Amino acid sequence: MPASPNDILLQTDQVAALLDSQKSQPVLPVFVGSEAMFEQAHLPGSAHIAPAALVCGHAPATGKLPDADQLAHVFSAIGLEPNTIVVAYDDEGGGWAGRLLWTLDVVGHQHYRYLDGGLLAWLDDQRDIERGRASHANPGTYAASEYPINIDSRQLVSAEQLIALLEQHAVDIWDARSAAEYSGDKAVAARAGHMPGAVNLDWLELIDRSRALRLKPLQHIRATLAARGINGAKPIVTHCQTHHRSGLTYLVGKLLGFDIRGYDGSWSEWGNRSDTPIETGIAATGVETHQ
Repeated sequence: MPASPNDILLQTDQVAALLDSQKSQPVLPVFVGSEAMFEQAHLPGSAHIAPAALVCGHAPATGKLPDADQLAHVFSAIGLEPNTIVVAYDDEGGGWAGRLLWTLDVVGHQHYRYLDGGLLAWLDDQRDIERGRASHANPGTYAASEYPINIDSRQLVSAEQLIALLEQHAVDIWDARSAAEYSGDKAVAARAGHMPGAVNLDWLELIDRSRALRLKPLQHIRATLAARGINGAKPIVTHCQTHHRSGLTYLVGKLLGFDIRGYDGSWSEWGNRSDTPIETGIAATGVETHQ
């Protein structure tokens, strides 16, 4: 059975127990981050995925989903099987781990968890670690597989679909970028600003840096979103610049039980097109926006 939202978020003791009890269902911790950090420390038995493997890399929308062949290669290389429970983690607070979980949703792999706080929380709690290269360099840890890839288009949203949804007022937009990017003061595409009616809650505001990058209490995040106009009454689409930072907001939306999708084109696509509606200003905090 796939995990319910209440089961996805795990603390370090729960992950340790899960790793010790994988008799009926295999458990695979997956670190998404740099190889250098992986070699420095990782959870026992971990696989490693480089962030670049989860994106297409083609300009301007470099964060779009890779093709099925690339995804098959990535997941087969780490030995993923349809019944494997993936425990996703990173070293930055959940952006890349969330991107991995979004990707698993897209390919229909529903057996996954997220280690709250990732590697930093694991180290903070002084859990056992391994060092060195990725496990596939050490035969016997896990074997490669032939993972079947079936893209679920219901998990994706295109720019054209999003334009129509905005015109129909049928969706809420959660913009995970910085306030400066949202307002248009900082431009990282041909056009700056935000989608009409979008709510800005920076992904960094979800992370408690005093607690080894664990998430802030979910009820606090829910209240913050509600105060800014997102309460789950409508389906939600979240984005950032390349659907990296919004990997975390996608994950948090799932944890809150929202109907949420990630827009992988994100601002690198939206802001580089001439036909997409854009506003400027900081409406989420009560300041008038401008067309």
